[in-house]
Amino acid sequence: MTDGPLLVIAAGGTGGHMFPAQALAEAMLRKGWRVKLSTDARGARYAGGFPHVVDVDVISSATFARGGVLAKAMVPFRILGGAISAAMKMLRDKPAVVVGFGGYPSIPALGAAWLLRKPRMIHEQNGVLGRVNQVFAKRVDRVACGMWPTSLPDGVEGVHTGNPVRGAIHARAGAPYIVPGDYPMSILVMGGSQGARILSDVVPEAIAMLPDEVLQNLRVSHQARDEDQMRVAEFYAKNGIDADVQTFFTDIPSRMSEAQLVISRAGASSVADIAAIGRPAILIPYAAATADHQRANARGLVQAGGAILMPESTLAPAALAEQIGAVLSQPDGALQMALAALGCGRTDATENLVALVEELAKGQTA
Repeated sequence: MTDGPLLVIAAGGTGGHMFPAQALAEAMLRKGWRVKLSTDARGARYAGGFPHVVDVDVISSATFARGGVLAKAMVPFRILGGAISAAMKMLRDKPAVVVGFGGYPSIPALGAAWLLRKPRMIHEQNGVLGRVNQVFAKRVDRVACGMWPTSLPDGVEGVHTGNPVRGAIHARAGAPYIVPGDYPMSILVMGGSQGARILSDVVPEAIAMLPDEVLQNLRVSHQARDEDQMRVAEFYAKNGIDADVQTFFTDIPSRMSEAQLVISRAGASSVADIAAIGRPAILIPYAAATADHQRANARGLVQAGGAILMPESTLAPAALAEQIGAVLSQPDGALQMALAALGCGRTDATENLVALVEELAKGQTA
């Protein structure tokens, strides 16, 4: 293992950045590579899922999004110090490739790779480049895109790799879809951790508006915030709707594969899961997401015909009930949506990232 080529992965401290980074790390280790994770102190707290053989380099970084005036003034100096430290480490232990997954903690390693002209690439999980990936898009050899299309700067070409999905999702990929009909059906409602209150406010009321002949066959799995769980569960019960309301489902892959319809935010991982399994969806992007990136995430599924887009500005119980009813009352249309969603799935995302890393490494030694 110690004699293998070195991959340096640079990533910030959120699951959106760290999960695909972890997937790539695991795949490259299986191929005999050494892997180092370059992150800051905050990011290191999210690195517990990485294999223990991955070295974690904690390098100084900072963000303009937090702290007072003095802290913001120190950001460039902390980032510069981190980049110098990263460059010194790369001079001692030369990486074959450096891959950034976004977030301010990825700046030092990517900056050092750019200065030292090391083969380098970035992976963007969302349909709009994050701030850091915007900076490096023209300074790397490859831009891997989790969503397609992804909005890129002029002159930058992206490679559609897809977003890596969990093994449990991968195991359900392409599971046969049971079209809506006069038999037990289910709806999965996934709010995510940010801005989910509006789904708890609107979705139960919309479902309650469905015809009795639909409701008598319907079971709802609704993921809600802790503070909303009780009132949502009570609303469903009061309206005679069979519903399982939890703050977190550990069996999302199973529930999604059994669902006739998914109602969800449009986070990168949620969209990737829906496409991998192939289910009709109503996507409600989080309006406050940076650069409206959740709307961009939804774009591919919507344009393909696999999902219905409902912006928060148009989200009302009656309007949502109409869309839910349209999907559940048209089995042929629902099947076409499921197939269209599946056509957008990229269950080979990790393999695609591995291929790009190996291509860059080969180019260095050619």
